[in-house]
Amino acid sequence: MRVYGVTGWKNAGKTGLMERLVAEITGRGFAVSTVKHAHHGVDVDQPGTDSHRHRVAGASEVLLASGQRVALMQELRGAPEPPLGELLARLSPVDLVLVEGFKREGHPKIEAFRAEAGNPLIAIENETIRAVASDTALELDRPVFDLNDTVRIADFILDEVGL
Repeated sequence: MRVYGVTGWKNAGKTGLMERLVAEITGRGFAVSTVKHAHHGVDVDQPGTDSHRHRVAGASEVLLASGQRVALMQELRGAPEPPLGELLARLSPVDLVLVEGFKREGHPKIEAFRAEAGNPLIAIENETIRAVASDTALELDRPVFDLNDTVRIADFILDEVGL
């Protein structure tokens, strides 16, 4: 499975870029899955639902299935967060997995960068970042794309992964 990341600091435009890339690349006929890292406690379940009640009661895993989707919730209950490789192994095969976040992992990435956010470029010290998608002109030793030029960024990623 081919893996490519979108990384950057908070408010850099990662999620918007991910959303546009998924639409662009699936529109070209490729199957795409995503993995999103969250730095805070995430709960896709709501108090009062049956599945939430199962988890609160102590279930390690709750699989929720309907005619539209399947969701598997796994409680870590103090265990360490699974590494990216283990999370990727849980996915069904697709042409490309786009990963949001996980800036310290070894897969190739593009950095989303907005000057107004006031954060430093991660790319300067991270060689796994193969290009930057920016809202401002930058002088770097790797390609810099306009943050909103989804077609060129998608072309770059697909070329990088051999699709």
